[in-house]
Amino acid sequence: MEAVLDFPKVEPRTKQSSVEKELTVERVYLQDVSWETYRQLVEDQMGKRDLRLTYDDGELEIMVVSYKHDAYSFMLGEIVSTISDWLEFDFVGAGSTTFRAEKKRKGFEGDGSFYFKNAETVRGKDEIDLSVDPPPELVIEIDITHGSLSKFPILAAIGVEEIWRFDGNGVVFYRLRNENYEQVAESVCLPNVKSEIVTELLFAAEEMKRSEWLKLVHQTIKKVPSI
Repeated sequence: MEAVLDFPKVEPRTKQSSVEKELTVERVYLQDVSWETYRQLVEDQMGKRDLRLTYDDGELEIMVVSYKHDAYSFMLGEIVSTISDWLEFDFVGAGSTTFRAEKKRKGFEGDGSFYFKNAETVRGKDEIDLSVDPPPELVIEIDITHGSLSKFPILAAIGVEEIWRFDGNGVVFYRLRNENYEQVAESVCLPNVKSEIVTELLFAAEEMKRSEWLKLVHQTIKKVPSI
């Protein structure tokens, strides 16, 4: 039987904060960059997780992210993981893995990425090769300062099914349909999970001790029926 989330209702709220000032993001945008140059840069930067490289057919964006940026990435990833565990949904977290599709001349590093229906396919792999492996089904994007190079067309071309995007005021869900993303209220990968609930849990994580926050997450989803 499909599990159904029974979340308590919450009043929508917009968090007005200085989050954009807190996030120090440096970006370099380049054009006419060959695939070989991009590939070499990726290999040179392996292990430097404070960098994000995004490539789209000759256009390259290099972004240096701050502690706060990564903190939001981690918290959203924790929400995905905790809800998935509670629902007993199998998944593999791929973090900010570099995903490259050479034939499409596109590459990206999400702020978090997850496999669900293809978890068994990629489990135990040392590397992901998009020429033979599937793309992640869920990608997290922390997008406060709005970079020069939008990742949405790249993720769509690669075939990422769902995006959770945090813009500083809330988390918005997008699903891939007919090669474009449309905004949706509920998650595709985690059925019946609403974006407004994820937003509330994310803001709560900023203000609560971890042990207290985990209790809140469990309380929020404790009415989920057994699978």
